[in-house]
Amino acid sequence: MAPTPHATEAQAFASRLRQALAAAGIKVSPTVVANEFNLRYWGRSITPHTARNWLLGVSIPMQDKLRALADWLQVSPDELRFGLDSGGTRAVREPASPWGELSMQDREMLKRYQALPADARKTVRDVIAALHAQVQDKAPER
Repeated sequence: MAPTPHATEAQAFASRLRQALAAAGIKVSPTVVANEFNLRYWGRSITPHTARNWLLGVSIPMQDKLRALADWLQVSPDELRFGLDSGGTRAVREPASPWGELSMQDREMLKRYQALPADARKTVRDVIAALHAQVQDKAPER
């Protein structure tokens, strides 16, 4: 029996959710997801069973819960829900990244950076340059 379109969609969502969790350094666990989600969502809480269904591709959260997940994981709700289209571009059309494939978190961070005023962007660049120099100083020589 062929999977239904909803089942295929739910599986794809589950894969994107697991990827976003891993990229954020969060354990892919129904209990962890339910507990962390409930700390951030002001509506009716979810159970670990609900989180398990999301992670296994049995169900997809409603829009309000999807937004809370996306905010927590620092990703776009549209990309978390719909992913990339078959052409490899974002479901919500945006210009292609000049840096190649970036994680959802990196794309969201860059959008937020670009929305900052010029003086704040300079501060961010200075901090990154200082962190990069610090890491380079600690890197073992080859």
